[in-house]
Amino acid sequence: MTQTDRDAENGKDREKEARGVKRPIAPAVVPEHLHEQIQGNFIVVIHPGSETLRIGRAPDTQPMSVPHVIARRHKQAGQSPYEDQCLLREGLNSADSNEQRQNGLKMIDQAIWSKKMSNGVRRVPVSAQQAKLYNKQIRPAVLDSNCKVKWTHTSHQPEYLVGEDALNVNPTDSYSIHWPIRRGQLNIHSGPGGSLTAVLADLQTIWSHAVHKLLEIPLKDLKYYRCIFLIPDIYIRQHVKEFVNMLLLKIGFSAVVVHQESVCVTLGSGLSSACVVDVGDQKTSVCCVEDGVSHRSSRLCIAYGGSDVTRCFFWLMQRAGFPYRECRLTNRLDYVLLQQLKESFCHLEQDISGLQDHEFRTRFPDSPLLLYQLRLGDEKLQAPMALFYPAALGIVGQKMTSLQHRLLGDAEDPHDEHYLLSTQSKQDQFLYSATVPPTGQACVIQRFHSFFQNHVNSDRFDNTVVCTLHRAVREGECLSGGDPEDSSRSTALSKLSKQTNLRTKLLLKDHSIKRFVSCVCLTASDETKRKMYGCILLVGGGLLFHGAQEFLQHRILNKMPPSFRCLVESVEVITRPKDMDPRLIAWKGGAVLACLDTTQELWIHQREWQRFGVRMLRERAAFVW
Repeated sequence: MTQTDRDAENGKDREKEARGVKRPIAPAVVPEHLHEQIQGNFIVVIHPGSETLRIGRAPDTQPMSVPHVIARRHKQAGQSPYEDQCLLREGLNSADSNEQRQNGLKMIDQAIWSKKMSNGVRRVPVSAQQAKLYNKQIRPAVLDSNCKVKWTHTSHQPEYLVGEDALNVNPTDSYSIHWPIRRGQLNIHSGPGGSLTAVLADLQTIWSHAVHKLLEIPLKDLKYYRCIFLIPDIYIRQHVKEFVNMLLLKIGFSAVVVHQESVCVTLGSGLSSACVVDVGDQKTSVCCVEDGVSHRSSRLCIAYGGSDVTRCFFWLMQRAGFPYRECRLTNRLDYVLLQQLKESFCHLEQDISGLQDHEFRTRFPDSPLLLYQLRLGDEKLQAPMALFYPAALGIVGQKMTSLQHRLLGDAEDPHDEHYLLSTQSKQDQFLYSATVPPTGQACVIQRFHSFFQNHVNSDRFDNTVVCTLHRAVREGECLSGGDPEDSSRSTALSKLSKQTNLRTKLLLKDHSIKRFVSCVCLTASDETKRKMYGCILLVGGGLLFHGAQEFLQHRILNKMPPSFRCLVESVEVITRPKDMDPRLIAWKGGAVLACLDTTQELWIHQREWQRFGVRMLRERAAFVW
């Protein structure tokens, strides 16, 4: 085509635009990314936790661990300080809290007495008063007038401080302390720094600081790096979308893969299938993973973890006359000390009985180095057992369990749940229609739907059972008038309703781990039950106590439903697969994921995200979005 012809063509286009005929918009060219072998040294694995951020390059033996906290300088002089609490939470100040805690401790004492020690003798609970008489007489010994621990240096007035520096900020300095993740989700609240924008800004600052300072990667070079990002098993889609947007467009990684913690735990452990019990600092999650796939209907999250055990241990030590009488749950330095005491003293060994003497040191800025003597008895066993008897935690009026949240819809995702419902057959559509009279099949559906609305909050509604019922309607397994097979169909629906009813009761009445392990296998096949009970993978730092493996295995064997005993040959609880630290297994699984050939199909690239947005998660995520 000559220049004259091109000018004539452009002239015609301008005439069409003048008449209102618009030219088609040419799609942006997104190059096909070759499936080349990516160097692991250019892949960063990020596992954000409620207490600790774990980050490192994929080839690293273990990640860098930094407290997931930030201190931000006040923008205005005289601004009142604000600090997110580490150990205190809602539901502890109720009038029934203390009574509930005492009832929980009675159940724990009964469990301690009922189980025999290895020598065949029943263990007798030790009264806290026996230890209190000794502890009340203890006075600290001064080991050094200067413990050589200093507050974080802030004379140059940095805009923010991260990790250990943030924890050691002097309370008199003009800084506010924020923990951006609480109980596995974004810490969104009505206080200062609690908006979604502020929390995401805190996370961006912490992660960018860790990449630059800990991994020594200049932020301008992140365009050459990729990121493996781990999310909780029960996730909020809007938050995951914001995470990916931050990693690709704000922090600047060239590509990202998003995967679930439970699947990464099995990858890091070298197992194909397991029931993953992840006890973290703020939450406990249970999920069944089979052949690298997380079963959506088995994902459960309990809103308590290791920090709640720490608080319970503090209450028990106070009852026993804790000699460090200035200790406060609101003090972040005391929080660090209490965490250390819990990790050092607590256990789940039934054979350790009677009173034992311990000692600990306090190292606080502008204070002498002090040595305390401490005598404890059953308090060291009672505190970890509170995870199995959550009434002892004293939390009243709080929602403690959650399932996968329903998809509320996203304007950027045209193929969301609402689209799928609108394109289903008319028989499926009328199930969700309020105008259909409640007769025949619709009456059954309405009663079944009402059952869930009466027993499960809307944000914990599990679509899996509803979808199962929809399939039952399509396959003719629901009631229909005049059908001679009504009795068999009624039996099928009754069986499904009983399973769902039992699962709901387990969720609402008993939040202990052994109930959840039974609950997730209610509707599974016999082969899946054998796999899940035969390999229970206990990870995380919230239950990292001596004897936890034997204790949990004994409880599951004793509490296993009779119908499962004939199916399950053995119950195996694994706490240290490959002799690794249970707190690092999920991160290690993310590092393994970076090396798999199949991961090449999961990368979401920066330009793709800019063009297609959240639709890329539906296309590229390794789990059902």
